[in-house]
Amino acid sequence: MSAPTGVASDREPTPSFDGYRREDGRVGVRNRVLVVPSVICSHVVAERVAESEESAVCAPHDHGCGQIGDDHDQTERTLLNLARNPNVAGATVVGLGCEHLQSGPFADRVAESGVTVRETAIQDAGGTDPCVEKGAAATADLAAAAADADRTGATLADLTVGVVSSDLDESTRTVADPLVGDTVDALIDAGARVVVAGTDRLTAHRDAAADRAATATVADSVRTVGERDAGRPGNARRVARRAADAPFDEIVGAWGSASVDELVPYGGRASTGSGLTLVDSPSRFEEAATALAAAGASVVVHVTADGVPTGHPVVPVLKMTGDGATAEALADDIDLDARAADIDAVLGELGRVAGGARTASEEHGLTSFAISRVGPSL
Repeated sequence: MSAPTGVASDREPTPSFDGYRREDGRVGVRNRVLVVPSVICSHVVAERVAESEESAVCAPHDHGCGQIGDDHDQTERTLLNLARNPNVAGATVVGLGCEHLQSGPFADRVAESGVTVRETAIQDAGGTDPCVEKGAAATADLAAAAADADRTGATLADLTVGVVSSDLDESTRTVADPLVGDTVDALIDAGARVVVAGTDRLTAHRDAAADRAATATVADSVRTVGERDAGRPGNARRVARRAADAPFDEIVGAWGSASVDELVPYGGRASTGSGLTLVDSPSRFEEAATALAAAGASVVVHVTADGVPTGHPVVPVLKMTGDGATAEALADDIDLDARAADIDAVLGELGRVAGGARTASEEHGLTSFAISRVGPSL
């Protein structure tokens, strides 16, 4: 892996912006009300509730019913920590009433975490229309309270920044990922926390990945994840197969050069303070972005050779490509062409987005949301 470039002492300070400092000290770059269905059966109602309020976003999913054990726990953990993301000013939980992941107890857990929350359920409210009406009123109240939130001065060093490189195309490995990796080093040197997704690429490089760990405990966890993924079905291992044919330093080029000081499970929350967190997540963008948002990232950098244009409902996503054809064909969907950018350009773009400027996917209103599964549902 190439050594970090451009991190000399004469570098400009990381950009400053006005953000939203939450009660737990984390800084958000958006001020959104999250409408979260506790179950697939209520996601249409939740979407209608979110549509009633400009500052509201929805996280529709196909989970919460018929899940057991680790899969149920992962769904609940992910949704809980998504509601705790620093971009979220408050949350409305919408349930059905007979689901496994009950909306009432779940809303209580959200409240216990310090997030202002409201809850409604279709069966309790008296049907679809009354539930939409009740949810819309609750969301409007949360949005009004969020509008009064004070913006405070911050820099990128105050943020948790997410990174996912969703493919292993040559342009990704040789052009875009090294630039992101150098930017990660600069962010960590400045005091930021960076969370990276994509443990599926470690299967053939378990020992090398473990060597990047800061402690023996983290090394053991990284090795265990790599061994687990080796047994997954072939159609879930496309990235793993490509990673096996590439040098380890290339497949983790977007990580930068810092040691991994923690590994958190899918849906888990990263520590604060400077450092590098590995999130146990596949590289597929939709699932990875959700894992990074749950980990606490308030902005995500997504490297894509294919030009995947969608963003995420909770976090702004900065799209970067190293592929010339993609950069030219999808110029309105790509925020940064890695062939013509340097670290200062990436930091500047992160600062611009953190300050409120919209990313390409935000401009187009394109979002997608998915939660990874541990195993099959009943």
